[in-house]
Amino acid sequence: MVSEKLRGDFGIRDWPRGESAKPVHVLLSSALCFFYHFSPNSTPFTNKLFILCRLHVQLNQIKERIFQGCIPELVQRKPFLTETLIGRLFFQAEMDIAALLTSAGVNIAVCVVLFSLYSILRKQPSNVNVYFGRKVASRRSKSRDLCLDRFVPSPTWVMKAWETTQDEMLTVGGLDAVVFSRMVVFSIRIFSVAAVICAILVLPVNYYGRDRIHKDIPFESLEVFTIENVKEGSSMSNSRLWAHCLALYIITLTTCCLLYFEYQNITNLRLVHITASPPNPSHFAILVRGIPWSPEQPYCDTVKKFFSFYHASTYLSHQIVYKSGAVQKLKDDAEYMCKMLSAGCSTTMEQTCKPNFMQCYFCGGSTNSFKMISNEIDSIHGRAGYGDLHTNARKKECAAAFVFFKSRYAALTVAQNLQSTNPMLWVTDLAPEPQDIYWPNLCIPYRQLWIRKISTFVASITFVLVFLIPVTFAQGLTQLDKLEKMFPFLGRMLQKKFVIQLVTGYLPSVILVLFLYTVPPVVMLFSTMEGCISRSGRKKSACTKVLYFTIWNVFFVNVFAGSVISQLAVFSSITELPAQLAKAVPVQATFFTTYVLSSGWASLAFEIMQMLPLFCNLFQRFILGYKEDTVNGDLTFPYHTEVPRILLFGFLGFTCSILAPLILPFLLFYFVLAYIVYRNQILNVYIRKYDSGGQLWPMAHDTTVFSLLFSQVIALGVFGLKRSPVASGFTIPLLICTVLFHQYCRQRFLPIFRSHASQVLIDMDRRDERCGRMAEIYEQVHSAYCQFNASTQSECFNSQPGSREHVRAPEDLETAREINQQDISWPPVHRGLDKPAHGGKFRN
Repeated sequence: MVSEKLRGDFGIRDWPRGESAKPVHVLLSSALCFFYHFSPNSTPFTNKLFILCRLHVQLNQIKERIFQGCIPELVQRKPFLTETLIGRLFFQAEMDIAALLTSAGVNIAVCVVLFSLYSILRKQPSNVNVYFGRKVASRRSKSRDLCLDRFVPSPTWVMKAWETTQDEMLTVGGLDAVVFSRMVVFSIRIFSVAAVICAILVLPVNYYGRDRIHKDIPFESLEVFTIENVKEGSSMSNSRLWAHCLALYIITLTTCCLLYFEYQNITNLRLVHITASPPNPSHFAILVRGIPWSPEQPYCDTVKKFFSFYHASTYLSHQIVYKSGAVQKLKDDAEYMCKMLSAGCSTTMEQTCKPNFMQCYFCGGSTNSFKMISNEIDSIHGRAGYGDLHTNARKKECAAAFVFFKSRYAALTVAQNLQSTNPMLWVTDLAPEPQDIYWPNLCIPYRQLWIRKISTFVASITFVLVFLIPVTFAQGLTQLDKLEKMFPFLGRMLQKKFVIQLVTGYLPSVILVLFLYTVPPVVMLFSTMEGCISRSGRKKSACTKVLYFTIWNVFFVNVFAGSVISQLAVFSSITELPAQLAKAVPVQATFFTTYVLSSGWASLAFEIMQMLPLFCNLFQRFILGYKEDTVNGDLTFPYHTEVPRILLFGFLGFTCSILAPLILPFLLFYFVLAYIVYRNQILNVYIRKYDSGGQLWPMAHDTTVFSLLFSQVIALGVFGLKRSPVASGFTIPLLICTVLFHQYCRQRFLPIFRSHASQVLIDMDRRDERCGRMAEIYEQVHSAYCQFNASTQSECFNSQPGSREHVRAPEDLETAREINQQDISWPPVHRGLDKPAHGGKFRN
């Protein structure tokens, strides 16, 4: 009865009956769903059938039946109805311009409010430690009097950030900050070119790719502006795809040229950073791990004998690494013993002795008790507990040491050569800068490192798989039919147009962004467990992991949305990967556009607001009652979160440039905004503690080239699906040329970032020898690698050659200094020669 009514309503009498008619019934039922939305005079029968269809009709089945040609008669007799019907069937998985503008409007409103609030809060004296942490740490902040200007938003901070030169950025933030800024500038340049090219060539071709009746622009589906709208299999489509191929060539050529000049420029900056900066102690030092254990002698003597024998002409000294917990225990013991020694005579001395340079007749020494005890090492040597401290210090030595050499070239040669027939022993690496050392990882046995790396690799993969749960949930919000099945009480609410636009266009990306905020802390923990010896190396490792993680979860998981098994099944056949990507990427271009809005624009607004430090500051001032500013000296620039975000958006831009060019204006606006915000943060908020020398740029270069190659592979698959063999053939040479360009850049520039050039180091050594600066450099090398904070480094290595302390046993001298000066000092410096190599005295 129902089928006969449907046949009569559509005027089609000769369709098959029985089992073969099921696809027809499904399609016609869906057609009534379409009329239900647009017809105000819906009958009760239509209402019931609509509910039945929404519960039982599978959209994938309809799509399969339509595209397999099972019902060509409807397409022939009712072409406009069929096209409109198909568009309506896929409405829930799509998004129109109005929904996109809704998402953009929400994010623009959030940005405007937060930027205005920031321009007011930054003027308040109570927030100076939040928004001017770097200047407060350097004691260059100025207090502001109460005035009306403090409560009015102003764009002065934008102008200051925009007008800052690269030299100023280099002085304030170091080479890493300049490299990060160049990443943003490169993105602005390349996507400006891509936006212009795609607006002229690609966008009109996509919009008029099919013969269809277009709606008003606000109600036009975003699919109309993608390459999906280009009709396949016709001579007209082949001519239209030439525009996409030409745009791909222009974007690739421009990207390679800009990449080459940026790589060359940053390489020159790195060489200037090495040669023109003050002498770097790390150029004279190497880190030795895997020191063989000997029951007869401590690690300290083992290192001295080895390098004095095999590198006698260049070896200067060495410094054993102690366990951080043991060092702190020694310091506490020394402070306790010092208090006990001074407690017996403190009360009498306060009454009879005043601070002067006269003799104190009560104790027989000077009024400065520290000087008195330091001149009486023999008395300390016999005190109870001294032997225990000395033995404990030896037990807490690690199988790692910093070894210092007389020249930069000697240190480089030793670091690059194999020192033993057993590669697991005497492992040498170039030492990080003193401020860059991550001390807790130096004591990790070298033989454990490969196990740690495998463990962190497995843990990272597990974390990626677990993270599929929130990603799948976020992606499920774009499918309203499934959402209604899971939550029937939302049925009426999900019929409202504004709610549909909000749920499908805004909430999925917001939920994904919130879950992504948990990624950096977990990944930083994994990088720490790997055993990185430097803080910059740890951040670089975390940066790489976060980049892989975000590209996989934001791009691939959303492109191949579904269960984990179906996602893995997509990659079961590598030969089908381009075709799969060509089908899936244009469909998800809408989600990527909204992701740029929610994760890009809004994240910059929250970055400049510094929400967590702001709340902590307000809590301390108004809840705990603190009056003074508390400076967070550990607030360094989060390269491990911001660099992956910049590179991810660049990856999305290259991938969707010719497929869905509407994403380019939003990306371009994001990069311009990021340029201003990040420069402001580097100038005012973040403190530079160390510098990797631009080590992040090779990662940016590799990711950009990968993005280019990936976009070309997808274009190759799209041209194949559109049956344009000529365009596909012209894409293959582009792939080959891009790979060759990448290999050339790796050969030309990458070695400079991996190691130092011998030519540069030898020239620097000769220049310092001619200027007579080597003696001063040796002193700096010894004092720089102190295993304590900067406040105690001045007390390290303060013995004078030739004095009584210097001729004493080094262990005795060190323990006496710990006991008497209330300041733990660095363990003894053992020299390869009997006297200082520079012939002078060491200074603090």
